[in-house]
Amino acid sequence: MRARVRRRRSAVLIGLSAALAAVVLIGVTTGDYPLTLEQLSRTLFGGGDRLETYVLFQVRLPRVLMGVLVGACLGVAGALLQGVLRNPLASPDLLGISGGSSVAAVFLLLVFGVTGPLLAAAAFAGGLAVALVLLLAAGRRGEAGFRLILAGIGISFLCVAIMNYLMVRSQVELAQAALLWVTGSLASTAWWHLLVVGVVAAAALPAVTLSARWLPITQLGASTSAGLGVSTSRVRMIAVLTAVLLTAVTCAFAGPISFIALCAPAIARSLLGHGAIGVGASAVTGAVLLTGADLVAQFAIPETSLPVGVVTGAVGAVFLLWLLASTKGRQL
Repeated sequence: MRARVRRRRSAVLIGLSAALAAVVLIGVTTGDYPLTLEQLSRTLFGGGDRLETYVLFQVRLPRVLMGVLVGACLGVAGALLQGVLRNPLASPDLLGISGGSSVAAVFLLLVFGVTGPLLAAAAFAGGLAVALVLLLAAGRRGEAGFRLILAGIGISFLCVAIMNYLMVRSQVELAQAALLWVTGSLASTAWWHLLVVGVVAAAALPAVTLSARWLPITQLGASTSAGLGVSTSRVRMIAVLTAVLLTAVTCAFAGPISFIALCAPAIARSLLGHGAIGVGASAVTGAVLLTGADLVAQFAIPETSLPVGVVTGAVGAVFLLWLLASTKGRQL
């Protein structure tokens, strides 16, 4: 049984990794100035001309890598929250964590004109504040997820109202920039953006690893977990804070991209089977989904480039309706 589970897990990860490699390859070679595989390999090793070097290293590669990194972070955040709450609807955007991060970042952007790394700190503070409010609102029964989901929906609507008020009261140019940011976009990604997100993701990796190891034990119940030496409350706190950190840093540089954190863990679990939480598979699935969605946003409509949040929102809405229909309220 265990050998079969391990073989399936390996096959799923290999398949997802292959899909990710294919999407990345398409992303760096496709565009108004297409690159052949020969041009790509030559440019990667410093042999391309000036135009090829600019297109690859300044336009496409940062955008594609940001899609991979942000998608992986959101996939992990969604898997952690769904594992802690045992609810397939638990995700940073539906719980209002993305909304809290967005309100804090948009407030600094519109009121004080702050940009750059300070937005990441503000987004983290906003997401953390929402997470603390949710934990208090859920009370002792928060582990079932029902009260926390309802509280998260209410906070999400409140955050949307606050952001709308801020944009209405601000200058038109700043409001347009904030609207593009709130929609979620990977355009204009700089290498330092990748560096910051990568450093935060690397710093969160030990907590992600511990959470992935302990969460299956917490599914056995608080008393059984305590008997095995695992504190349910400690695991919940580590997982929630890690999810908030990953969500906040992605919101700061790519905006609150919706539904990736909801869809990726559900797809990964269905592929893995056997009740797996699938944090690693969720990361790769999120990277594939977001990078692929960005390709659709760039090339689906000729001569029109959409923010990737438009595509993920449209696809995620359909996925959410399917998820609600398939669960039939059993886990909500």
